[in-house]
Formats: sequence, C-alpha cells, structure tokens
Amino acid sequence: MTPKIARFLAQHQPATPCLVLDVDRVEENFRALRNALPLARIYYAVKANPAPQILQRLVGLSSHFDAASIEEVTACLDAGARPEAISFGNTIKKVSAIRQAHERGVGLFAFDSREELEKLAAHAPGSRVYCRIRVENAGADWPLSRKFGTTIESAKELMTEAATLGLDPYGLSFHVGSQQTTTQAYEAAIGKVAMLFTDLTEAGVNLRMINLGGGFPTRYRDEVPGIDQFGNAIMRAMTEHFGNALPEMLVEPGRFIVGDAGLVAAEVVLVSRRDRNDPVRWVYLDIGRFGGLAETEGESIKYRITTPHDGTRMGPVAIAGPTCDGADILYEKTNYRLPLALKSGDRVELLSTGAYVSTYASTKFNGFAPLAEYYL
Repeated sequence: MTPKIARFLAQHQPATPCLVLDVDRVEENFRALRNALPLARIYYAVKANPAPQILQRLVGLSSHFDAASIEEVTACLDAGARPEAISFGNTIKKVSAIRQAHERGVGLFAFDSREELEKLAAHAPGSRVYCRIRVENAGADWPLSRKFGTTIESAKELMTEAATLGLDPYGLSFHVGSQQTTTQAYEAAIGKVAMLFTDLTEAGVNLRMINLGGGFPTRYRDEVPGIDQFGNAIMRAMTEHFGNALPEMLVEPGRFIVGDAGLVAAEVVLVSRRDRNDPVRWVYLDIGRFGGLAETEGESIKYRITTPHDGTRMGPVAIAGPTCDGADILYEKTNYRLPLALKSGDRVELLSTGAYVSTYASTKFNGFAPLAEYYL
C-alpha cells in the first residue's frame, strides 16, 4: 500500500469492493523495467489494466503498447499513443479487427498459424509480422502455453512464406507464462528461439526482432526475483546466443507494471464455522472470483490480505466470495490464516491487485455491481 492509497482510504472510506491504484507507482515500475532492460522497447500489455489514467501516463513516458483487441487499440489511440507504437499481439483476431487496426495505422501483428497469417496478408498488407513460438511455462503461476504458440518447424515454414504473401517477416516471439518466478525460463526460451532465428536468417529471411513477451512477476505472498535479476539473466542469454549482433528486443509487461500499484478494499460479509469444533472458519468477502479475482482459480495467484486486527491471534480460514455459486471460492487448500477477532463488517485489503482484477470483473453476476475503480 503506497502512502497515497493509505491517505485516500483513510479520508474517503470508499464503498467496497473497490480498486484503488496509485498511478505514480505505475511510473516507478515502468522506469525500473526500462533501467533493467535498457535495450528493449517496452510494450505495455493493455489487458492487465486498460484504465485511461494508466495509458495516458505511459504515453507520456514514451511507452509502446501490446493490444489484445480492436477495443484496446482504440483505447491506446484515444490516450494519445501513436499507431506505430501499438502491436496487435493477440494471435486470434477477427478479420474486421485486423482491417480496422490496419486502417488506423497499426502495422505490427502477431500470429501463430497459417490461417492467421493469410488473414493478415489479405487485410493488413505490407505489415510487419512476428510468429509466436510455444515454449515451456515451468515456474509460472499462470501458464499460457497450451492456448498459444506454434512449433519451431511450423514457425520456420510460416516465416519463410510471409514475404511471399506481401508481409514483412519482422521477428519471433514467445511467452514464458504470467507471474513467471524463475529467470531460467527466459534463458531456456531465448536459446530455443535463437536457433530458429539463426536458421531463418541463414535461409535469407530478413528477421530483425525477438519479442520476449511478459511474465515479469509481482510480489504477492511469496518473494520473487527482482526485475534486475530478470534483466541480467535475459541480457546474458541474448549475448550468449547473438554476440554483438543483437536483434531488436521487445518486452510486453503487464502485471509487473501495474500489479503492486493497486489494492482492493473489501468488506467481510460473514465469518462462520461449518461445525463448532472445526478449527477452520469460512470468511466470506464482498468480492470473489466473479467480482474480479478470477486469478484465484486453482488458487494460482495468492494475494496478501491485511485486516484491522493484524498482530493478534490467528487461525486457519477458507476464503470465499459473496455469490450464490459454489465455484466462488478463493482459497480453501492454501494455508491462509487470519485473525480470530475478524468479524462481519470489518474492512480488509487485498494487496497487489492492480493487474487483471478490474478487467476480469463480471457485469452484475447475481446482481452485484462491477468493481468501482479509483486512480490517484
């Protein structure tokens, strides 16, 4: 919790649940990443949090942007981003979205299949394209490898054909998984993609870029490596495989930029025991998986929770949301412990919830209003 957020909560006591985010912290994180990887262009992953206040601040810092939809492309342009600074990084795009983005000046597109490449050739002719490679996501709390990315063999064929279709075969990309907690994942992926980059270059394909994706972590309950450790590991691997002939480097951070810039203020709705002899209390909050905490699925992302009774006696809890849906359980298997004094009406904070919360919130499931948002 930043001092600015603490003052806002103390002075305004906003109705819960709500997200409160310090945009100055967003800038601090952006600058930290730029210092850790000064040779890489930063494309902020808009899907992490597309609030206009965040996009405008990043435009002022000369950030580039990774958009996942035509709506996100429009949001970036409305915030003042140049179309040349936007990458349409989703490998699954409607023809209408490709056409609209191209007409508005976007000229950089991702793909990972033949049909998508052909769609780009037909509706965004002359654009720069990059092919996403499937890599291991070991070490990631939120893996992405099953849905996206193609094989080395397929990528080689597709990138060789891109120029014959009237496209510019600009580069290759990968993603080591969201909330990646190991630097080794980047090192292994760079080694894998570098071999393909060399093969394609020797075959006459004019590659110039490697997109290292996102994945840089935010600290939740457990410690994670600092951004300087990731930067050092990435540059060692790039130098090892490319020597002094480094290609252009792109990174697509989302969580790292906005994650710890915000928190969710919530209220305890109920504290109960299934049996009076059961040591585990069930704590129900006024926000759950359908209210924005979707990344608690499988208890993957484990948020830190603070209460007014911190420092007093603790006991084991299961934590759930307020809806009449049996899937609306945040944590049951993870060892969460909260104060025994916790009761209905207490306000609590879920820390580092600036990423992938406001955008996951449902629209009135069970009648609950979407999460309120405050940007300071």
